[in-house]
Amino acid sequence: MTARFYCADTLAAHATVLLPAGAARHVQVLRMQPGDALTLFDGRGGEYAATVERMGRSEVSVVVGAHNPVEREAAHAVHLAVGMPANERMDWLVEKATELGVAGIQPLTTAHGVLRLAGERAEKKRAHWEAIAIAACEQCGRNRVPVLHPVRPFTGWLEALEAPSEGRRFVLSLADGTRKASAVERAGQAWVLSGPEGGLHASEEQSAIARGFAPLSLGPRVLRAETAAMAALTWLAGT
Repeated sequence: MTARFYCADTLAAHATVLLPAGAARHVQVLRMQPGDALTLFDGRGGEYAATVERMGRSEVSVVVGAHNPVEREAAHAVHLAVGMPANERMDWLVEKATELGVAGIQPLTTAHGVLRLAGERAEKKRAHWEAIAIAACEQCGRNRVPVLHPVRPFTGWLEALEAPSEGRRFVLSLADGTRKASAVERAGQAWVLSGPEGGLHASEEQSAIARGFAPLSLGPRVLRAETAAMAALTWLAGT
């Protein structure tokens, strides 16, 4: 498989561009040489063939070739709003959700959440997760990078939500009698709210329901926070 790299700047056929620092280092690690082929994408749709033009000490320039409009997105756009799991589990969630086709991820601080982020630390984490999503796109073949929203407190995020112009909202729930995900039709856009370790607080779940989130069950087993989000995403996105 040809090496794939993301470039934030808009690409155009026949242009000569410098690769981003991370991509340039990767090209050097792969010991690529002038004339070697690679693939570039800018997140705006499709991908470009490209050829290494020059290898410098820290810079790599490439010539952009033809555009291929191919897309590898999920059948349905699913956005995840997640109470952030602790340690490296949020990293794992971002990586796997990207591979499975998530359209966007909203990290939330919740009542039961262990991970607490705000200010500069929160922005550094967001940038870190965005880099993970980009790397996952490079690996899996996606040409559109999911949106990594800034970390928000649950209450403030929920209160700021506007009525969706389209799509449906779900909140993962363990309550008896909750409709199972397998009974939900996979159609159009969907927003899925899931909790951290220990789940959402009962008051948070009720607040979400009051704001139009329908309770959704993933079955009789209690899944880890990151597993639950992946299961809901896989079903609703139709990956």
